[in-house]
Amino acid sequence: MTINEIQDEIIQNFSVFDDWMDKYEYLIDLGKNLNSLDDKFHTNQNLIDGCQSKVWLNAELINEKIVFSADSDAIITKGIVSLLIKVLSDQSPEDILSADLYFIEKTGLQQHLSPTRSNGLLSMIKQMRYYALAFQNKRK
Repeated sequence: MTINEIQDEIIQNFSVFDDWMDKYEYLIDLGKNLNSLDDKFHTNQNLIDGCQSKVWLNAELINEKIVFSADSDAIITKGIVSLLIKVLSDQSPEDILSADLYFIEKTGLQQHLSPTRSNGLLSMIKQMRYYALAFQNKRK
């Protein structure tokens, strides 16, 4: 699936819920279902700066696609990073770098996050794009 097809699916999934308490519950469920990150990746090097809670992010280039894995010590943050992984994992570095992540606005996610969680979200996106840029440059 393309990044936009995945985003459209996420927007549709969020539209099922009328109120934000239900959407937060959905985020929590996504976090609970996130594949666990191998303990060897719970390092300071994989910690994302700018997040209030701890978020570890790992990226590997497999068959020209970036595969992300992550973990967090906060359940809502874990749900947020699981959405980003769903959208950006198994995509090429070029597609990640050029992606317009419109699902964040269209789901209302950014407006309903606290300022610190919103900053954390931006930090996660920034780190994922740094990985994409690094893998893109490595291939040249």
